[in-house]
Amino acid sequence: MIPPADHPKIPARKIGLLLTNLGTPDAADAGAVRRYLAEFLSDPRVIEIPRFVWKPILHGIILRTRPKKSAHAYKQVWREDGSPLAAITREQAAALQGAFGPDVIVDYAMRYGRPALGDRLRALKQAGCERILIAPLYPQYCAATTATANDAAFAALAQMRWQPALRTLPPYHDDPAYIHALKTSVEASLAALDFEPQAILASFHGMPQRTLELGDPYHCHCQKTARLLSEALGRELTITFQSRFGRAKWLEPATDTVLAGLPGKGITRIALVAPGFSADCVETLEELSIRGRDTFVEAGGTHFAALPCLNASEVGVAMLKKILARELAGWADAA
Repeated sequence: MIPPADHPKIPARKIGLLLTNLGTPDAADAGAVRRYLAEFLSDPRVIEIPRFVWKPILHGIILRTRPKKSAHAYKQVWREDGSPLAAITREQAAALQGAFGPDVIVDYAMRYGRPALGDRLRALKQAGCERILIAPLYPQYCAATTATANDAAFAALAQMRWQPALRTLPPYHDDPAYIHALKTSVEASLAALDFEPQAILASFHGMPQRTLELGDPYHCHCQKTARLLSEALGRELTITFQSRFGRAKWLEPATDTVLAGLPGKGITRIALVAPGFSADCVETLEELSIRGRDTFVEAGGTHFAALPCLNASEVGVAMLKKILARELAGWADAA
């Protein structure tokens, strides 16, 4: 059928795949970090205390003091192509482009900062995507990560008259493809070391203890990932939690405390893996690889290795392709 001459142009039907990650400042300077932290720490999913209590603390103390310190951390790991997290997520999206057929457009977004999740969701709709899979790249579910990414996606839909159909990627903390990819990556990294670690730490991003008590499954997901990876590797892993913030009680044991205590127990050679991060970022490249090493060496450690995340490695992309193809089933294969 030939449409009327004045009919608006409608793009060919497509399917969208939007990879999402936490976010990052636009630059490694205090101003950019302040803008990023203001958005991130204003999210009630992230800071679960009353707004009237938190707002004066955020604007009166944290945003006055923390940006300079955080900017220093970002400067130590900043790449020529920008923030490691954004750059690697962009590489993952590029590696997946075309993997699901010509009718699937792959894009990426950040929950905080840019490219903004809502902006990229709208761009996919404008490109003709009537069905979109939102893929938060957090293996372990947490309300402060997975849920808030989904919140942002549905908030963007609330502004649309013509909404696309939407699916969201479930947590994949115990998916055999994910555990296999971790095993393969860890074994390759260990084989490249010039020493044999006496212990391997699995460091996950920390969360307040209260999130567990309120019913968040994150702690359980981390434990299961570590157990399955330990079984796959055939060796014990020590589970720790990093990135404590504020005075509240956080999940334990803390990574920095464990690193400081191991040499006193005769463990001076260690490797550290971060199975909760889909891409290397300031938390792995600065907090673990630099400050973690310093903590361990100052306590008497002699050999330290922070193993890379899956990133856009061949095994990492193959894993993403497998789990995402499953979630696209019935869409991509029918397009």
